[in-house]
Amino acid sequence: MTMEKYVHGRLCVSLIAALLPLSVAAQAPPSAASAASPPPIVAQLPATAATVAAPTPPPADDLVGTAIYGRIQQMTPLQGGPLSRPDAALGKAVSDFYAQRHFTAAWSQPANVQQLLAGLASVEGDGLLPDDYGLTALKATTEAPDWATASPERRADFDVAATGAYITALVQLARGKVDPMRLDPTWNFDPASIDAQQGMSMLQTAIDESSVDQAFAMARPQNPLYAQLRDALTQLRATAAQGGWPLVPDGPSLKPGMKDPRVGALRARLVAGGYLDPTLAHGDRYDSPLTDAVKRFQADQYMDADGSVGTDTLAALNVPVETRIGQVRVNLERARWLLHALEGTFVVVDVAGYKISFYRDGKPVWKSRVQVGKPYRSTPIFRSQITYITFNPTWTVPPTILKNDILPKVRANSAYLANNRIRVLDSAGNTISASGVNWSNPRGITLRQDAGPGNSLGQVVIRFPNSFSVYLHDTPHQDLFSKARRDTSSGCIRVEHPLELVQLLFNDDQKWNRQAIDDRIATKKTQNVTLPTSVPVLLAYWTVDIGEDGKLAYKPDVYQRDGALLAALDKPQPLRTP
Repeated sequence: MTMEKYVHGRLCVSLIAALLPLSVAAQAPPSAASAASPPPIVAQLPATAATVAAPTPPPADDLVGTAIYGRIQQMTPLQGGPLSRPDAALGKAVSDFYAQRHFTAAWSQPANVQQLLAGLASVEGDGLLPDDYGLTALKATTEAPDWATASPERRADFDVAATGAYITALVQLARGKVDPMRLDPTWNFDPASIDAQQGMSMLQTAIDESSVDQAFAMARPQNPLYAQLRDALTQLRATAAQGGWPLVPDGPSLKPGMKDPRVGALRARLVAGGYLDPTLAHGDRYDSPLTDAVKRFQADQYMDADGSVGTDTLAALNVPVETRIGQVRVNLERARWLLHALEGTFVVVDVAGYKISFYRDGKPVWKSRVQVGKPYRSTPIFRSQITYITFNPTWTVPPTILKNDILPKVRANSAYLANNRIRVLDSAGNTISASGVNWSNPRGITLRQDAGPGNSLGQVVIRFPNSFSVYLHDTPHQDLFSKARRDTSSGCIRVEHPLELVQLLFNDDQKWNRQAIDDRIATKKTQNVTLPTSVPVLLAYWTVDIGEDGKLAYKPDVYQRDGALLAALDKPQPLRTP
């Protein structure tokens, strides 16, 4: 999605965090080794959570409260000792919740119950599964003919189950259902901070003031983009309910100027997608307005916009609406992972969108194109801090590139190393003659390309600590920036106009203006310069854009990440209150 909208403006996560006492995240599908034991709802109380005072039983005449108290005692120890059940952390939250209200029923008011049920139903619009929170069972209980005369024990069971659903749904709306680390062990983005004591108080207040519906509304990310994605999901589901969008029949490429019976279907498809005026829905001539509409569609799909409908464009046109629904759902989940209060100065790399943006005071002030890793050498997704700049870098050839890329070229052309100013170093770092190396089976050597013209890292490298040896850098391969799809590197991020970014990172127009940067490069000496202030960098991945006109555009899932996330979202995780 468009990063400018994705993080622009102050986000109300602080209020969301205040609503929530803990993080509850349903896990991704288990590995084969653990498939026999489904992963539970997982919760982690913040270290700052206040300890609840020793609870006292409710008055004897509060029969429902007494039953809740007994239920909580069976659920988990209220004082001391480990919480041993799989759902123990959720049990701890429910236990604390009732201890704060002295075990009085939370869901005795019909208005609160209706707001809770409506809130649980509404999560379908967020791409979540209402029955993960027991909606069907809760509704069945309240709609039972004998509910009005239900026993205190039965009402207590309902109350505790409703509270577990309330807490879990709010947390997952704010932070997501799926634990991202189960899908990507390298994930290191921090979730939204939560004040447990204040959050518990807000949960109680929403019930006391019959504003449960507002608790659901505020638990969602407050960035307008999240609301736009929800709206888009609603519209796509409406399209699906009507049978989906028109398909364009298979056949030879359709090109401007042609007359073909399939052009009518193409027009209908582009009208349905909002690319062609409905008054132009009919006709079999491939005219200029239709060509322009096809180009807009192609640009939105990250394709070369040539205006012709070849194999790839036809495939994109005929992607089922159900597939697009899934794509929006996984990006709503990513938004719940990442839409936190991003303020100040930071850099965001939109990996699937081949873009980079620089933000100051939370507002985008610069953006450019990037080249990212090929699918089999994918750029990792993580966050770090940009700490220093290397001017006139040398390039030490990584082992994988040496084996797969460089050695075949050296074996085919003995002058390859000299032509590219690449030196051979022995294990002690001394330069040795390439002619003395057995290139059929080289051992104990390192290849290093000198700084200067043609260096694979260009004139500058922007560095940040990480275990992947990934960085931002200049490149001699400038022609690749003009391509629509730019998954062309070996994992690092090649930046178009990197010196503009370097100037922004230094943020010192006296000492580090563009002339000063050019002068530093003109020395032709390799130099590392530490930034006066480190700058956060986020490498993020999402596969949906929303344009200024509100229309959705779909990026290629270049690293095939959507499928695993969608499977995790679709895996039922029925709430099991301890």
